[in-house]
Formats: sequence, structure tokens, C-alpha cells
Amino acid sequence: MQAMRQERLGGPEVLRPVTVPRPEPRATEVLVRVRAAGVNPVDWKTRSTGGQLGRPPFVLGWDVAGTVEALGPGVTRFAVGDRVFGMPAFPFEAGCYAEYVTARSRELAAVPEGLGDIEAAALPLSSLIAWQSLIDTAAVAEGQRVLIHAAAGGVGHLAVQIARSRGAYVIGTDGPQHQEYLSSIGVDEPVDYTRQDVAETVRDVDVVLDLVGGRTGLASLPVLRDGGILISVPSATDITPAREAAGGRVRVTGIFVEPDRLALEDIAGMAARRLLTPRVARTFSLHEVARAHELGESGKAGGKMVLVVG
Repeated sequence: MQAMRQERLGGPEVLRPVTVPRPEPRATEVLVRVRAAGVNPVDWKTRSTGGQLGRPPFVLGWDVAGTVEALGPGVTRFAVGDRVFGMPAFPFEAGCYAEYVTARSRELAAVPEGLGDIEAAALPLSSLIAWQSLIDTAAVAEGQRVLIHAAAGGVGHLAVQIARSRGAYVIGTDGPQHQEYLSSIGVDEPVDYTRQDVAETVRDVDVVLDLVGGRTGLASLPVLRDGGILISVPSATDITPAREAAGGRVRVTGIFVEPDRLALEDIAGMAARRLLTPRVARTFSLHEVARAHELGESGKAGGKMVLVVG
């Protein structure tokens, strides 16, 4: 099979096509014929630093949508021919930049009717970050006020839709070019961070989802009600200063996304009812993945990027 592998750390040019043996599913695993694979910021960060994978060689990619081709011993959830999607093995190597991938069956969910492979591949990692932050960690409920930083971004636009589905009042920050889009996906109070100081204009928030990092979370503490929660997603951000500044008045936590088929099934249900729609900005072929990385690192993607495989 064809895969895009890297033999060394570096820029997008290290992603090279190779022919490798097709993997065989082990016990509890399925073999998936990849139809589409999502591209995420963690991909290019890992490409350049090694991340949790360490030194190359390795094949990147964690978002996958495709068709079950074979079953390993003990698999009962799927049959050959089923359409599935998921985020296998994260943060360890899954190898979704390839024509085939193996995954534990309970790291995948069925793709709902009416959802295409490209949309399905755009969902797993980003929607699971949003779900595990807002639903599992913050337990967002009807009537609560939720502030989402970078609300038009890959995770942010899905977080907005998930929070809205729970009846929350959503405040979303992003640049001036995204204000109209924020309103279109249900943000109740769009904020142009280039013109407004959130700490001075927003109050009485129950949950802050910080998708920016740096000092953004720390600067958001004044907007939280007593007993509120600040969730900082960027893994490189040290939450210690925010936690110390909070002084126990609010909860401050980081989060690291993990495979979760139960959440994926809920996400699939929302997508089937069109309560959750990923914003796919560009598609590329498998061999064009370096171009996708270049666009992603430029900050000008304007939505999710997906590789169309085969």
C-alpha cells in the first residue's frame, strides 16, 4: 500500500511517499480502507518535533474515515463493508496518512447515513477535544454562559455547535474576518478580539474554553463567575500561572484528548441530525499532504483540511 512516511524531523518536505506492506488486524482490531484522513495542528507539530512519537520513521495522521476491509479475532461491533470513522491510538502512532490502517474496533464509530467520508474525517480529533472539554470536563448545561476563544477555528467551530446543542449561551472570540461566520453557526455574542478587550466587556461566564494558549487563559480569569472553570487545550501552555492567580476561586485545568467511541457515537448522532457540521476548507490527495501542512502552518486554512485517499 501507499503511505506518506517521514524518515527525519523537519518541514513539510520530509513527508515522502513509500510503498509498505498492508497491515493485518490483530485481536480486537479492524482493517480500514482509508477514504479520507483529517489534517490537524498536532500533525505538523509532531512532524517537526517528534511529539509523543519520538524519532522517525513514522507515519502521521489520526483522523480517519473509511470502510472496514477485514476483522481481527474477537471483533463483534462491525462487519466487512461498514463505514467507520475515528481517532485511533492517539497520541501514539496510528498512521492514517495511508491507504489502509488498523484500529481497535472500540476506537471507531459507524458513519451515519448522509455524512460523507470527507466530513466524517474532519470530525474525530477536533470534535472529541470539544466534547471532552465541554461535556465530560465542564458538564455544560442549559442556560450557562460559555466563552470560546478562537471560536472559528478547527476545534472552536465544533465547540460552539456542541455548546449550543446543550442550550448554552455562547460567546466566541476571533478576528474581524470571522465575525459573520460566528453568527452563522450560532454564537450569541461574537467578539472581535482585535477591537474588544474580553476582560472588560464579558462577565459572569461559567466556562472558558481556551483554544489559543499563552496568556489568553490567564487574561480570561476575571470573566469567570465564582466556581467557574477554565479549560486550556494547547498542550504547550503552562497553566500554573493561571491556577495560582485563580486562587481557588475557579477551577483551572488542561486537557489531553483520547480515543472515545461513546463520545464519537454521540457526535455521529449530532452530525446525522445536522446539529454538528464540520467546516471543511480544503481537500488534498494523499500525495499532496505536504501542501496541506504548509497551508495549515500559515494559519490561512480557514477550516478543516482533509486528505482524499484513493
